[in-house]
Amino acid sequence: FTHHATSVASAAAPCFRTAPRGSATHNCAPPRTRVNAFPSLARFSTLSNTSAPACSPLRSASTGAGGSGRGNGRVGSRRGASTRIDAVLDPHPVGTAEKAGASESTSNIVPAPSSGPSSSAVTTAAAGGVGSGQDTASYIAKVCVIGPDQVGVIAGLSQLMYGMGCNILSCANYVEDGVFFQRMSIDYSQAFCGNDNRDVIEASIANMAQQFELTSWKIAYNDDVHRVGILVSKLDHCLWDLLVRYKNNELKRCEIPLIMSNHEELRYIADQFDIPFMHLPMKVVDDDVTTKAAAKAAQEARISTALAEAKVDTLILARYMQVLSDDFCNTHAEHTINIHHSFLPAFEGGRPYHRAKERGVKLIGATAHYATAKLDAGPIICQSVQPISHRDSVKDMVRKGKDLERVVLAKALRYHLESRVLVHNNRTVVFD
Repeated sequence: FTHHATSVASAAAPCFRTAPRGSATHNCAPPRTRVNAFPSLARFSTLSNTSAPACSPLRSASTGAGGSGRGNGRVGSRRGASTRIDAVLDPHPVGTAEKAGASESTSNIVPAPSSGPSSSAVTTAAAGGVGSGQDTASYIAKVCVIGPDQVGVIAGLSQLMYGMGCNILSCANYVEDGVFFQRMSIDYSQAFCGNDNRDVIEASIANMAQQFELTSWKIAYNDDVHRVGILVSKLDHCLWDLLVRYKNNELKRCEIPLIMSNHEELRYIADQFDIPFMHLPMKVVDDDVTTKAAAKAAQEARISTALAEAKVDTLILARYMQVLSDDFCNTHAEHTINIHHSFLPAFEGGRPYHRAKERGVKLIGATAHYATAKLDAGPIICQSVQPISHRDSVKDMVRKGKDLERVVLAKALRYHLESRVLVHNNRTVVFD
């Protein structure tokens, strides 16, 4: 800073020495000259689509952009790279104005504040981004990572986003037993690679994940709509609730392209909401184990085919009363959500509320979890309970249990759609 300040002062000094006393220029303030405190990082603000994919911004931020690699702006963790500080302090990097044909005096004057669009907005508009009329909310994404806890991992992730020109809107992290979890919401509307160039953003995150040996990572874009399929049997309370919320836009970034059931009873509900309904019964000829297994396999094959044709990425078991096979659960792991009462494993099987009443339980509840090959033992997403007393009849308990199931399932689906659930070793971290 001292070196640059000295240069500015010496450059401005002749203006005061040569101006005649009493002239109009004698009492004027020295011309404002832009001080580029981080010259080695100046080229960061001219990053384009062609410069980003080949290198990791975390390790090669300045060198990949043409800098020296030893810029004065290095901050953060041990593994951090020099960050794009100069592009923020200096919205017009040295050399940009000269390339555009502007004079040297123009490039050295700090522009006065104005009510017009900022230089970054103009640049984005020229690239077809937010400045050209696109909604900024269209360029929001959620980045979730899981990996070993270590020094510098948070700084590394933050510097990566900063180096790519992404703004961090929110960030939550958690550490347990040496495992690091983080969910970050970013605005990539002004990313240097272009807000329509997702491959570069994802490749940069993948490079960083390799450097920090992350176990897993994912990025979910707000303008990508989830396609949710629903499996039901005869109980309708969860189906009604989901469809009403869906029609009221309470489940954002969500489409429901089909409803499937092993019974015909609930077709009328799907018809009221103009959603295709598929009846997929289990066709059992003889009541033996072999025939039932074959019928289940055939039915699940038809379900899988329907899900693939409808491009479903999330499956909801809205009180679907069939036990899914291990192969089906493994194929659709971590995107199949089940809901049931919270009496398990104490009251398995039929008539759980009757047996709970006989036992004199004082709490009833509901659990939403990801379905796994192990029945009703998948990673728990959401739970809720409600106290009851001896005055509650079985009918009262069933009604209260259904209320809880509605709310818990809707909340679990919302958490999933918003990428708030991170799964690790059959457990979840939910950033609610």
